[in-house]
Amino acid sequence: QVRLVESGGGLVQAGGSLRLSCATSGSIFSINAMGWYRQAPGEQRELVATIGSGSVTNYADSVKGRFTISRDNAKNAVYLQMNSLKPEDTAVYYCNLNGRANYGSAVRVYWGQGTQVTVSS
Repeated sequence: QVRLVESGGGLVQAGGSLRLSCATSGSIFSINAMGWYRQAPGEQRELVATIGSGSVTNYADSVKGRFTISRDNAKNAVYLQMNSLKPEDTAVYYCNLNGRANYGSAVRVYWGQGTQVTVSS
């Protein structure tokens, strides 16, 4: 069974930095993309950044130039370096994986349980 576990969240002052990590366990046959989403209280979950085949990246406009997503294909891990953090970045951050667990299985989307990021002003 595929499991995603996030780490690296915490409390930081505005202007500070954090690095989130997402480790994958279980059998993965292929990965189409991995990414990070976030959900603030009372808000819908939103895309932060994704990284696909060939390390093609996509970022939400609100984080462009401040956040960097990267991936370790050997470990099936994904990272999010967050710089120049703002109070509006406060949210629970979720790791996401889009792929196949086994050869011939359907493409599925897997989610981690989330890690809290709080940015104080």
